[in-house]
Amino acid sequence: MTQQSQLLVSAIVVFDIDGVVRDVSNSYRRAIADTVEQFTQGAYRPSLADIDVLKSEGIWNNDWEASQELIYRYFEAQGQPRNSLALDYQEIVRFFQSRYRGSDPENWTGYICNEPLLLQSHYLNELSSAGIAWGFFSGATRGSANYVLEKRLGLQSPVLIAMEDAPSKPDPTGLIATVQQLTNNTLDNSTPVVYVGDTVADMYTVEKARSLAPNRVWIGVGVLPPHVQESPQRRDAYAQTLKVAGAKVIFDNVQQLTPREIQKLV
Repeated sequence: MTQQSQLLVSAIVVFDIDGVVRDVSNSYRRAIADTVEQFTQGAYRPSLADIDVLKSEGIWNNDWEASQELIYRYFEAQGQPRNSLALDYQEIVRFFQSRYRGSDPENWTGYICNEPLLLQSHYLNELSSAGIAWGFFSGATRGSANYVLEKRLGLQSPVLIAMEDAPSKPDPTGLIATVQQLTNNTLDNSTPVVYVGDTVADMYTVEKARSLAPNRVWIGVGVLPPHVQESPQRRDAYAQTLKVAGAKVIFDNVQQLTPREIQKLV
């Protein structure tokens, strides 16, 4: 970003990726279900609703850890304490990745290849034209995030803080680092920041950023992932969960967060 464009920036928008930029209900969440089923010897396969319940606790942003936790909880419900289980976390990660990325680490053939996109690059161009800076903070691995941002959307070296770069949400370190990159580490705190996410952890991240950097305006915007919009009851329940967690406004699709809507928020 040039110095001239910095002066024109009216807001900063940081996007989560999973559930916001791409639909992961049949990829990441399917891989969670596969992994839990594998490590419970086929006894338990969590539904999307089961996974949402876990995610609503606000601390299971990492899907490898979420898979492990669901495995633990299944066995605890059967009367086996987790400290009696010999789960190998690295084996869980390897199995998950074999489903999500595929078995070939160089040429991905897994569920990631079929993720529907939830935004198009022209939307990001519209934000730039309106003087709105944008970047990405995601709990996805850098490889997975770049796959969608660069290969699918055609973005060139977008500002991105990924799993390898910061602690898991709701720790706000990665969100703050994204903002610092977008502002070239200037000390000006006057530009409001909007963080767009689909989970409770995303909204908690905004709250924690606000407490760490109170001189800047931080706004949480919720987006409903496609799989919760299949019934009005589930949609409304999920939206209410995001509101309680701190979302100022909630949209069905990220591209409804237009420059006009952003200006209303800030």
